[in-house]
Amino acid sequence: MISGLNGVAAYLDDVIVTGRTLSEHNANLEALFSRIACYGFRVRIDKCHFVMNQLTYLGNVISAAGRRPDPKKIDAIAQMPRPKDSAQVRSFLGLINHYGAFVPKMRQLRAPLDALLKKGASFEWNSECETAFERANEVLTSDLLLTHYDPKLPIIVAADASDYGIGAVISHRYPDGTEKAVYHASRSLTDAEKNYGQIEKEGLALVYAVRKFHRYIYGRHFILLTDHKPLLAIFGSKKGVPAYSANRLQRWRLTLLAYNFDIEYRNTNNFGQAHALSRLIASQSPPEEDVIIAKIARDINAIFHENVNRLPVTAKDVARATAEDDTLRQVLDHIAHNNWPKKPSSTIASYAHLRNDLSNQQGCLLFGSRIIIPRSLQPQTLKMLHEGHPGINRMKSLARSYVFWTRINEDLEKLVRTCTDCQEAAKSPVKNTLCSWPRPDSPWTRIHIDFAGPHEGISYLVIVDAFSKWPEVIPMTSTTTTATLRELNRLFAQFGFPHVIVSDNGTQFTSAEFQNFCRHRGIEHVRSPPFHPQSNGQVERFVDTFKRSLLKMKNHGPTLDALHTFLFTYRNTPCTASPNGRCPAENFLGRRLRNALDLLKPSEPAETSRNYQMEAQFNRRHGAKPRRFEPNDLVYARDFRSNQRTWIPGRIIRRHGRALYDVSVQGAVWERHINQLIPRVSPEAVPELSDTLDVPLEPSRETPTVTSPTSVDTDAAPTTTVTARSPQPTSPTSGYRRSTRIRRPPDFLQIDPYAKSYRGRQS
Repeated sequence: MISGLNGVAAYLDDVIVTGRTLSEHNANLEALFSRIACYGFRVRIDKCHFVMNQLTYLGNVISAAGRRPDPKKIDAIAQMPRPKDSAQVRSFLGLINHYGAFVPKMRQLRAPLDALLKKGASFEWNSECETAFERANEVLTSDLLLTHYDPKLPIIVAADASDYGIGAVISHRYPDGTEKAVYHASRSLTDAEKNYGQIEKEGLALVYAVRKFHRYIYGRHFILLTDHKPLLAIFGSKKGVPAYSANRLQRWRLTLLAYNFDIEYRNTNNFGQAHALSRLIASQSPPEEDVIIAKIARDINAIFHENVNRLPVTAKDVARATAEDDTLRQVLDHIAHNNWPKKPSSTIASYAHLRNDLSNQQGCLLFGSRIIIPRSLQPQTLKMLHEGHPGINRMKSLARSYVFWTRINEDLEKLVRTCTDCQEAAKSPVKNTLCSWPRPDSPWTRIHIDFAGPHEGISYLVIVDAFSKWPEVIPMTSTTTTATLRELNRLFAQFGFPHVIVSDNGTQFTSAEFQNFCRHRGIEHVRSPPFHPQSNGQVERFVDTFKRSLLKMKNHGPTLDALHTFLFTYRNTPCTASPNGRCPAENFLGRRLRNALDLLKPSEPAETSRNYQMEAQFNRRHGAKPRRFEPNDLVYARDFRSNQRTWIPGRIIRRHGRALYDVSVQGAVWERHINQLIPRVSPEAVPELSDTLDVPLEPSRETPTVTSPTSVDTDAAPTTTVTARSPQPTSPTSGYRRSTRIRRPPDFLQIDPYAKSYRGRQS
């Protein structure tokens, strides 16, 4: 806004107008007011000062005579007491030596003080020392050493700490390499700060310096000097402070993140400007509590009380229980006296490696900002953490914010696993490793059957050959067992009896009539687990493809014609899941079906062991892990009796194959796939089987398994061993309750835009 105006400058929210003469000053002022009015702003007269002969601004008193330092800025040097020992003399000489380039005859000025530091000399403060000290003090507080603040020049901020004080100075570095001070500052340490470690005192000095010189350095790049080398890794590292190291330093580092600086190390011998101020401050009275220290103390107390108030106990309860706990009482003693044993006992060892992060707050032991809960209060704390029944990961995240004790993660996991409410409402378990069907050696060895539809009042019996992927789709108006067996007899008359029929648990396939049909023909009937269509995925996948094709071809003539077109195309299309990637017709009939595209001869893909690739892909994608249950194992079984699927406690009775189990649930026997079962952990001990391999198998319910080839020949298919049996009729007392009602399919209105009436038409 003020760009281009003569004699006008702005610093933050201050606007300064100058002029060499009164008329020039007034002209510049009028130009500023015109510019402000153009931008639509107003000026408050009570905040303005006009025609001032002298201005105190940014640490300087500016007048017609020139510039001189603000007396308030050099009080830290003017009030320095006289040195009382050799160490304080050495610190004072370091200060005046830092500015030696600006003080003439510096060597003669400091000679009496240098004599006090000679080897073997006794400390005797005489009149010559007093004169040298006063003269040096006058020089250090003169205009010679305090320069104008110029934001265009490099800024140096130096800070140092002693056992009883901290000192800081902000300086400019000029092009010739010299440094001139802009502002000195120092203060003594409070009683609490005197108990800090040396690294914390040095860090406090840096924070004090940047806060003291905030208006000079905020938003500008500057160099931060220290004579304590460990602070370079803490305040200068881009990786940050470790999570539970140096709590005060961690908070101070967050304070310094608001500033743009590079931290540098300077040897103590070359660090006189701040070194002396920190060591010659001992006899000064402490100022009112520093804002930074007060804020840090409030943060510590706020975190402590916030964490305690969230627990079902008070701080007094925690302190009392801590004092009664033998282990924690010893830890508190080691913290207070800093006498950790080199070889701690097993009970103390878990806390010994955390000693740098442990502290005592009102009799309570803290690890970082987390309260260490004594053993007697841990069950009550676990109960509070589990309110709302969060999962294991959420409970761990919540606990990390408030509490800590050794083996807390194991206690949290055990609590969730033994919570009945959590287990009954749990999600599905991690999928078991894929149990693929064995690859048949020839066509029509194993067939998969299912019903699709109804579609426009017609149901379709779908049969897929597991070897060749040859499909058969038979339209049916009735889906009874008798109608189903009639169509199967027609197919068997064409292709013979298969060895295995795989179906779901539809009433057509679970009836005694169907079981007798299979038994008389030497066919093994395998049913997929209830509510687990993936076990019959061969036909389920084809049903999905078939339905989509009917939708795509709904405008291509009658449905029956569309069905024939679909089957002809599907049977003659190469299938990557069939042997050698050939079309189903080649694998089933030994030849391709002759069609209009018979002249095209696509290249045959390389032979692959499809099942193993599919299993590996499935296992990687779903993170599947092998699981197994034994008889009498306690489990939760998926309950499908209502729309709201839940988990019901049960017990394993027997296993069929690798993935199918009979489960006793509330007096009934359910069949469940292993992916529909999760282990149930009871607080009471559960007896285990002495022989984990002694698992009764029922051949009649055998789930197919794949035997991996032992040779390196990938063309060899895995072998299948199937034992035929006489199927047992389903007991009416333990069978599944299914409706035998035959529903009449609905009639759909066929829209004909050219028809004037639908009367007399049949759908």
